[in-house]
Amino acid sequence: MKLKKLLPILLLLISFNFYAQGERMREKREQIKTLKVAFLTTELKLTSNEAEKFWPVYNTFDDKQFELRHQKMKSFMRRMNNETLDKLTEKEAATLLNQMESTEEELFTLRKNFIGTLKGIIPASKIIKLRKSEDDFNRKLLQQYRDKGHKRE
Repeated sequence: MKLKKLLPILLLLISFNFYAQGERMREKREQIKTLKVAFLTTELKLTSNEAEKFWPVYNTFDDKQFELRHQKMKSFMRRMNNETLDKLTEKEAATLLNQMESTEEELFTLRKNFIGTLKGIIPASKIIKLRKSEDDFNRKLLQQYRDKGHKRE
């Protein structure tokens, strides 16, 4: 009898926990996005006219790229733990490989189209700076993450 009363409460607590984790992840993503915008703005030195046209295009690109990487690639990675890899048939592995290649092609096409659009907005030198600045930002973010991890130990 008590179990029947506890089960709905447990399910509610578990679902609330998953919701809270999702909210924290969204908040973290927004914080990172804000830092990235500030970093790129400083690095690219966009004019107000360039910035007005650049940011909507960049944000759309960034969201699509995030979606591709985190939804599709994450699902591939979940399936690729050591136990699962050892049990994959050759046919399953070939299918998974084709899906991964397809996602990589989508990412490449997305970036290629993005750069094509940017050519009409900012000079080529700033497009190259953008790519370098994105890499620098990611390296800086990763280093901060590593440093934070070492402080906890």
